[in-house]
Amino acid sequence: MSPKLLVVVIISFLALLLPSAAAAQRDFLTPEEVELVREAQEVDIRIEVLTQAIDRRFGVMNINVGAAKPKKNAEWGELPKGSRPELFLDIRRLLQKAIDDIDNLAERPDSMVVAEPEKGKKPKGYSDIFPRAVRSLAAAAARYKPVFANELDKSTDNLEKGTILASIELCDQITAAVTKLPAEVKKGKN
Repeated sequence: MSPKLLVVVIISFLALLLPSAAAAQRDFLTPEEVELVREAQEVDIRIEVLTQAIDRRFGVMNINVGAAKPKKNAEWGELPKGSRPELFLDIRRLLQKAIDDIDNLAERPDSMVVAEPEKGKKPKGYSDIFPRAVRSLAAAAARYKPVFANELDKSTDNLEKGTILASIELCDQITAAVTKLPAEVKKGKN
């Protein structure tokens, strides 16, 4: 093969990869959502922010996931934009981020950030916050999994189907993780 032909083949191959590389670099959070995640230092609050971000993407696609109606709030900014496959990819990445945040805390519990307690109240500890975060994410995963299964049946795009299947697997991982927590202790009046 001549050097000129080899260069043309390499350039053509790289040109085919560029659009997919650009799509892979797409931000999965809006700038306002990035700030909300950054401000949510306690993992249970961060999980709430991430699941709200997921709910917003389902809302953009007009898919009901049984979420509480999001508050009209300027701090969330504009609704996310993107094609259906892009929004499903965003959702998968948000689920993975939530799992990663919980896994990181499980590996290093001493790194947990705790907000200042209200005056006269006992500070929250790892044993309070961590299980709440895992249970919150599991409740969201339980809402999402049947929706993913339904949308998988409707989808005709292979990339979208792969993303949805990966999201279903993440929901299964979350559901399995919550079963490893100690039983929830209900605080009652004595």
